[in-house]
Amino acid sequence: MAHPADRKYTKDHEWIRLSGDTAEVGITDYAQKTLGDVVFIDLPAVGASVAAGAAFGTIESVKAVSELFAPVSGTVIEVNAYLKEHPERVNSAPHETWLIKLRVPDTAAVSALLDGAEYDAILT
Repeated sequence: MAHPADRKYTKDHEWIRLSGDTAEVGITDYAQKTLGDVVFIDLPAVGASVAAGAAFGTIESVKAVSELFAPVSGTVIEVNAYLKEHPERVNSAPHETWLIKLRVPDTAAVSALLDGAEYDAILT
């Protein structure tokens, strides 16, 4: 599967799309397929600090509970409130559904992540 070229990816199957110093973070199609039907997502509060590689929340499916890992460090400036009532949205549109928005002080850190082709390569 070709992954959108307008974002970067982690080996933990999160994606990040940067616009200025603001980043949207979500999970990849591979992640949602592996999880199965998502039934609950626990996300941090606005204002919370997240560290690159550290867990910032959990995603629960009918099969398992998995941690969500921050692709870069930053401060949570928005949480996708729609997902509180409709967590299954990540199954139907994983690359269109962001989980959190971060203010990213070190935007250069994003360039160190995987591009779509590199991410595809780790899936094969």
